[in-house]
Amino acid sequence: MKLLLISNSTMAGEAYLDYPKYEIQKFLGEKPVTALFIPYAAVVFSFDEYCEKVEERFAEVGHHIVGIHTFADPVKAVEDAEAIVVGGGNTWQLVRMLHDRKLMNPIREKAFNGTPYIGWSAGANVACPNLRTTNDMPIIDPHGFECISLVPFQINPHYLDAHTQGHAGETREQRIEEFIELNPEIYVVGLREGSMLKLENDKLELIGERMCRIFKKGKEPVELSTADDFSFLMKNGFYL
Repeated sequence: MKLLLISNSTMAGEAYLDYPKYEIQKFLGEKPVTALFIPYAAVVFSFDEYCEKVEERFAEVGHHIVGIHTFADPVKAVEDAEAIVVGGGNTWQLVRMLHDRKLMNPIREKAFNGTPYIGWSAGANVACPNLRTTNDMPIIDPHGFECISLVPFQINPHYLDAHTQGHAGETREQRIEEFIELNPEIYVVGLREGSMLKLENDKLELIGERMCRIFKKGKEPVELSTADDFSFLMKNGFYL
């Protein structure tokens, strides 16, 4: 498989998709690719608007996208795709539409057969076994929590260490600790903004300037950097 799982689309003060655009360029390669873009996580703006934003940035680095919503048969669009790109937004809405259109298995099959997959935020979350480590409000019934399962671990995108002053609610770490308490067999990767995981040639690595935090029931959380090999996350029963 070839996966690029990005924590967030945009860094504060930057243009949309600006910080990951060159990693996307390298990931897709020198030959121009027109990727199938899945904009289903958009809620307060149209799919066409979403595609325009993404196409602008992809075109900057020599690639292009076309929205899945423009095809009469979305399953066939996935089957024919050169690459698959899943944008961020609301994970619950994204999962609902993927289930309703019966796209989970076709996307999984394409990715397992070598079609490049790129996802940011919600698009990274749905590459996991389920959506239960999203930060998003459950605005719609997703018709099942199961996701594409391209990786056997969970990602928490936009992972934050900070606890806002005056806020009495749980920290992000406490919420993840609740998850692993009830799901002791699953690793959770706290993927900080400005970073991404890339899987290529059976090697999983971190890209970006920030470390990520690995959670597992019964273990102290571990901070890993770009110098570390993350491939252990793709294997069952092994922990650093």
